Amino acid sequence: MFTYQIEPRFSETDALGHINNTVIPVWFEQGRTPIFQLFNPDLNLNQWNLILKKMDVDFVAQIYLYSPVEIRTSLSAVGSTSMTIHQEVWQKGKLVAQGDCVMVHFDYAQQGKAPIPQEVREKLLQHVA
Repeated sequence: MFTYQIEPRFSETDALGHINNTVIPVWFEQGRTPIFQLFNPDLNLNQWNLILKKMDVDFVAQIYLYSPVEIRTSLSAVGSTSMTIHQEVWQKGKLVAQGDCVMVHFDYAQQGKAPIPQEVREKLLQHVA
């Protein structure tokens, strides 16, 4: 499991005074950085090789300003060309949001999915929960 801490910012709140629902996918993307680095260690955009195929988010409870959150990221499945990533947001010891996404290893030159390299696959499997 990978973890990432963030301090919610004032600009991420909405008119109701809690963190806006559009913020969670952004936090999740940041939480996936260690997975991105398994495929592309330098995070070089000219060599990017992943695409987001699907994402869903369940909002479990309100998330508040002035209290840090922890993003927890693990994998629930690794296929030959794609993986399912599970992520959770925790605040004050409580699960407040969770979601899953499917990312595909992608060959931009061929404009299609590509097999996940075996050495990357082995590293990914270490984080399957």
